Amino acid sequence: MMNLYSGTTCPYSHRCRIVLYEKQMDFQVIDVDLFNKPEDIAVINPYNRVPVLVDRDLVLYEANIINEYIDERFPHPQLMPPDPQTRAKARQLLHTMEQELFGHHIDALERNLKTAEKARAHIRDRLVELVPLFAKQKYLLGDDFSMLDVAIAPLLWRLEHYGIELPKSAAPVLKYAERIFARQGFIDALTPSEKVMRR
Repeated sequence: MMNLYSGTTCPYSHRCRIVLYEKQMDFQVIDVDLFNKPEDIAVINPYNRVPVLVDRDLVLYEANIINEYIDERFPHPQLMPPDPQTRAKARQLLHTMEQELFGHHIDALERNLKTAEKARAHIRDRLVELVPLFAKQKYLLGDDFSMLDVAIAPLLWRLEHYGIELPKSAAPVLKYAERIFARQGFIDALTPSEKVMRR
């Protein structure tokens, strides 16, 4: 059985939980208190962060790497595109998402740094840029739910929690978010601490 060491409020852990529940696999989530991490996290992950996936002798960290491994090992339903070109495009977009929406922006919001207000504005503007996309398609890569939707979902769930208010013009993005939130895999992946992040 796979074990996922997961932070109960960590957006990156949230991504991995979504993938595991979408796949409906046999796995165990081990909740980790982010403010009082057990020592074994530092032993299995040199960066002393979650998520960490342990599958027999294999130990993986970093959400996107964990998720791609799960997707390849358990190909149904497939979350990364099957053809090399579209898959490469998806990986590129995941990288862009890390740079533009996550990374130091989420860190600033989580730790309420001086740059938090700037991070809020940056994330809001990047999300507004997605609006035209949803005039033509249901999800980020087309009409099928994919790893890109998994990656952005925890952020969309936390908008209110992070104090990010989208303008009225971003209504298509919020409708898209509701489509994701209605998925059983997403609902099952929420921790009690995450459920209270939205009213």
